[in-house]
Amino acid sequence: MNILLIDDEPLARARLKRLLQAFAEHQVVGEASDGDTALALASNLQPDLVFLDIQMPGRDGLSVAAELLHLPLPPAVVFLTAHPQHALEAYQVAPAGYLLKPVSAEQLAATLQRIGLTTKAHLQKQQAQQWLSYKSGNTLQRVELQQMFYLQAEDKYVRFVFAGGEALSDLSLKQLEEQFPQDLIRIHRNTLVLKRRIKALHQQEGKHLLELWQCAQRLEVSRRELPKIRQLLCAG
Repeated sequence: MNILLIDDEPLARARLKRLLQAFAEHQVVGEASDGDTALALASNLQPDLVFLDIQMPGRDGLSVAAELLHLPLPPAVVFLTAHPQHALEAYQVAPAGYLLKPVSAEQLAATLQRIGLTTKAHLQKQQAQQWLSYKSGNTLQRVELQQMFYLQAEDKYVRFVFAGGEALSDLSLKQLEEQFPQDLIRIHRNTLVLKRRIKALHQQEGKHLLELWQCAQRLEVSRRELPKIRQLLCAG
């Protein structure tokens, strides 16, 4: 699972991140110390799981969790707190778990196992639909999503560029972005790329160009989308 850590205490984030290193199948893709940054990161990175402190300056964890429920694919939320009296209030926003600080390795392992079991069926269903359809003449064909390099809006159509060719679709970028939030990321108002293809970000003549694995074309990244691309690259 891709994990987002939200806590205004740097030491608490560092401890949890260190404990998570014992679970190679999970990775921390981002961190935040306040609610507004947390929501922005969650929208851009589409994490599977968020560890969320309840008490933070400004927007608290309960209001952040309520906002996360409105995402196209809401992440599982595990609340973190040093105050057990918040438990009843926290469960009103249906969290996947509730951990008291300082979090122990045993508690963390049990929580990750429980969440992993409940999401396995959902992930299998999602993976079974990882392909896109397009029309070639009078023939309807499909291509695996993982074969994609990028998808670009052109007039009334979206052009798929993938290993072995390209095709046109009447689906919109927004529809594709919402259908595959874990796999596709927007780099420009008219371009989505496959996250796993991202190799490097180059600066050239005042522009930022994205290099993709096995793709000769370098794609422009807009200023608006640049921070999340940098965040993705830094997260590894």
